[in-house]
Amino acid sequence: MTRRPVLVPSFWAVAAATAVATALLSAVPVARAADSRAPEKVVRGKYLVSTSGCHDCHTPFKLGPNGPEPDMARALSGHPQALVMPPAPQLPPGPWLVTTAATNTAFAGPWGVSFTANLTPDADTGLGQWSLKNFMDTIRTGRHLGRGRAVLPPMPIPVYNNFTDDDLEAVYSYLRTIPPISNRVPEPLPPAQATAAK
Repeated sequence: MTRRPVLVPSFWAVAAATAVATALLSAVPVARAADSRAPEKVVRGKYLVSTSGCHDCHTPFKLGPNGPEPDMARALSGHPQALVMPPAPQLPPGPWLVTTAATNTAFAGPWGVSFTANLTPDADTGLGQWSLKNFMDTIRTGRHLGRGRAVLPPMPIPVYNNFTDDDLEAVYSYLRTIPPISNRVPEPLPPAQATAAK
């Protein structure tokens, strides 16, 4: 009978294995702590979206038993793509400045016509391709993706700039959890005077 040699691990092999095991095990509480914060962020984000008027414009209104109300089946999907708006009515000179679609998703004023964005995580028509940085840059700069066209009224960018970075991350986290709705919102239109001058 031949004897097999007994393999005794070297000091360095044992030390390396111990270091790897320690690193893996010490990462578990950190990962768990981050995971446990995620639901808190989503809950906070839902609260902020629900109390900051986001549904007032980004969720199309429908006629309910008590008058216009947000159509929560289309929550935060923006101006309905099927609702092609006619030219905005010309207001007479005076204190009236803005006209609004019955859905409360299209607004005409001195800036032209703006349509509320699709905030759902739909990859093609909503915020599905947006990173947290894209979202935060849009709010912080008042420009689409932080570098594109201006975000137009009635979006209250000066008000939302009071949100902390944690608040904006919470809103973004919540928006990632809502059902995606495919709804391509039209691009804004220039003011009527600019169009007539061309």
